[in-house]
Amino acid sequence: MLSEIYPVEYKNSPARSNVSSITFAGTVVGQLFFGWFSDHYSRKNALLISTLLLILFSILATASYGAGGSTYGLFSALTAWRFLLGIGIGGEYPAGSVACAESTGELKRGHRNRWFVMFTNVQIDFGFVVAAIVPMIVVLITTENHLGTAWRVCLGIGVIPPLSLLYLRIKLKEPEEFKRETMRDTRTPWWLVIKFYWFRLLIVSLIWFIYDFSSYSFGIYSSSWLLIILGPTYPLWVSFGWNTVINLFYIPGALLGAWGIVGFLMSGLYPILNTPKNVGGFVVIYGIFLSLGELGPGDNIGLVASKTSATAIRGQYYAIAAASGKIGAFVGTYIFPFIIDNAPGGPSGNRAGQDPFFVSSALCIFSAFLAFFFLPHIGQDTITDEDVRFRAYLESHGYDTSAMGTKEYQMQSSSTVDTRLTGDGLGAGYEKEV
Repeated sequence: MLSEIYPVEYKNSPARSNVSSITFAGTVVGQLFFGWFSDHYSRKNALLISTLLLILFSILATASYGAGGSTYGLFSALTAWRFLLGIGIGGEYPAGSVACAESTGELKRGHRNRWFVMFTNVQIDFGFVVAAIVPMIVVLITTENHLGTAWRVCLGIGVIPPLSLLYLRIKLKEPEEFKRETMRDTRTPWWLVIKFYWFRLLIVSLIWFIYDFSSYSFGIYSSSWLLIILGPTYPLWVSFGWNTVINLFYIPGALLGAWGIVGFLMSGLYPILNTPKNVGGFVVIYGIFLSLGELGPGDNIGLVASKTSATAIRGQYYAIAAASGKIGAFVGTYIFPFIIDNAPGGPSGNRAGQDPFFVSSALCIFSAFLAFFFLPHIGQDTITDEDVRFRAYLESHGYDTSAMGTKEYQMQSSSTVDTRLTGDGLGAGYEKEV
């Protein structure tokens, strides 16, 4: 919308890249900070603070204004608020997904990983659909003569989701796994942690980097591709409408659970699909490409990142992997325009549409290779098993694991043991027998 309102100022300023990509930079900062915070202090409080940040900076982004009515001041203000908004978004990853993974241990076996995916990636993809359909409806209501109002209304609607979660997060309780395994009241043996997890974390981070490099970049530039195919004569809401259909393809892939060869198919058919009369075919094949992306890495990368490390350092482990993904998304938003602009035939030629799919598909196959050969099996009790394995490793290197867990949990455990020994349990029976 901004490129339509400010066709010269926006397109010829750094804001064109910054407004869309700066959120990723803020997200990386938020992921790393809240990953540390959630491990050392509280999963609940990390979620609560990130929710408040989302509410505050969504409001400020909606009200962005340049001093004296300056257009470039507006772009700078919007960029700043979106960076800070990204910090709040980043807090959702290590705190929300990790707490969700730890809470799945309370569910029945056979359903744990399924519900984790349902409450994480499926909800993200549902958000993509909502984020696509909202601007279409808003533009239809306001008409293209009032896009200056439309973009602010779209950003303002973004306040509703975190606001609706605020009360629930105030009432949230810490996961039992966290209370039992946290190192917040003792020293974290960082060198042992690094030696134990560095290679696995590297693989998970690399796969997440590749996935976000492709998925977020394609998501951001799908509207631009549609505009190229449809041409300048079509109303803006038509482009938004087709973009909504594209995003709907995320849902079946996320619900079912694989990725790969379709990207090469998309590249081969692009010269045929790159016409207004074949835009429906473009949307369907492109949608299948995105759907299969959710079926495999989209659903599973968060699951792998949250369940392949011990609870004590899970927030930071997940944060580093997720931050790698967002760095990939950030890089992708700059690399994709470079690929398109430097394609043989120029940015309006067929290769400009084909080359991004060639690059993405090749990277997909590489990430599948990494996952197949270097990632462990994720079962129903992986979190518990990983905690046991990590404790055994620490103890074998002389670390005292008795100090792990919150003080409240240690007191409760001690109280339970004392009751069994001196109350009506084993101790009382033993004294009576003697």
